[in-house]
Amino acid sequence: MLENREEELTTVRVQDPRVQNEGSWNSYVDYKIFLHTNSKAFTAKTSCVRRRYREFVWLRRQLQKNAGLVPVPELPGKSTFFVGSTDEFIEKRRQGLQQFLEKVVQNVVLLSDSRLHLFLQSQLSVPEIEACVQGQGSQTVTEAILHYAMSNCGWVREEESRPALLPGGDLHGSCAGLGSPQGPSCLETFPYWSDFGMDDTHSDSPDEPAEPLGGRREMQ
Repeated sequence: MLENREEELTTVRVQDPRVQNEGSWNSYVDYKIFLHTNSKAFTAKTSCVRRRYREFVWLRRQLQKNAGLVPVPELPGKSTFFVGSTDEFIEKRRQGLQQFLEKVVQNVVLLSDSRLHLFLQSQLSVPEIEACVQGQGSQTVTEAILHYAMSNCGWVREEESRPALLPGGDLHGSCAGLGSPQGPSCLETFPYWSDFGMDDTHSDSPDEPAEPLGGRREMQ
């Protein structure tokens, strides 16, 4: 007897790059990450967060540490002397970050890493992610994701006062600022991802001083 099993699909989009702290010496660009899935690998079926490039660098480093011999997709590289406009550079980076995540979420080994799930489905900072994974936070991995999903559920009102830096595939608005609870209908609870062997006892924090945007300085 054939079982009618639904195909598991995961859609991830990196879009809506925005300059934060514009005009300041520590300005940087972050990106909206929208994820929608029916996969049981994920705790929340829809999520929306904002992350900056250096957080992607941290994530890839951690994935490689825990993946052993499994290759981890490459990130778009830093370019100190990029030839072209700032907008072109950011758009090229956005495309590279999306390609990176599209490959990562299709890899079952990488999907077993708790840090990936907190990166994609919570707005915890890097130190907070590390504390949560190592059992030093106030919540488990699953609890942190569900708490964010219950308060935000991946659907956030568009910030009309802050236009996007670049046009990008427009699925939803910005994720900066939480609110708009949608109830638990989009949530399902699955086993704690912190149960997968995470034996790192230190944190590779990406919080070194930021470079300003513009000119020929390296973009973070």
